[in-house]
Amino acid sequence: MKKTLLSFVMAASASALLLTACTEEKKTTETTTSTTTKDTATKMADQPKMSEEAGVMVGGSKMVASKNIVENAAGSADHTTLVAAVKAAGLVETLSGAGPFTVFAPTNEAFAKLPAGAVDNLLKPEMKKDLTGVLTYHVVAGALKAADLKDGQMLKTVQGEELKVTVKDGKVMINGATVTIPDVVSSNGVTHVIDGVLMPKKK
Repeated sequence: MKKTLLSFVMAASASALLLTACTEEKKTTETTTSTTTKDTATKMADQPKMSEEAGVMVGGSKMVASKNIVENAAGSADHTTLVAAVKAAGLVETLSGAGPFTVFAPTNEAFAKLPAGAVDNLLKPEMKKDLTGVLTYHVVAGALKAADLKDGQMLKTVQGEELKVTVKDGKVMINGATVTIPDVVSSNGVTHVIDGVLMPKKK
């Protein structure tokens, strides 16, 4: 009887010790797991976030190199008139092509400087040829950044006539219109925002 009781007590003690050991191991495992999770989260938080695509702000929107010239222009609140003109002239596909192109892009304010009714007149279906001429007069083949433009340089436009570059006190002007935002890089060329509309000679 004494042996049986002693055996029972020893078995109970062993069970208690085993249970305690298991509990401590579980706590240690939970603590280690929790610490590892926190450490991982901290490391992830410390890692620099993927930087957004670089670009130039134009008309309240970022112009990025992954978009083409037309796509970028369409996002600018300052170029709604130009985009409407490009669509009316049927030049969206052309200016969305491989290029590369250099585009001198007049703002809405630039178009507003034209004589009253001039823009509305150009947007008429029967004036498509003239409108196309005006728009292509703002386009040069190749991707030219501001640093590539030299004082007195003549640029042959897609329309056929030339534009004169003037550089004075660090400012670049095209036929007298000032480049207000240079080097807006797109996937198929470069756009320079200008404060005037360039008009080809009447033939």
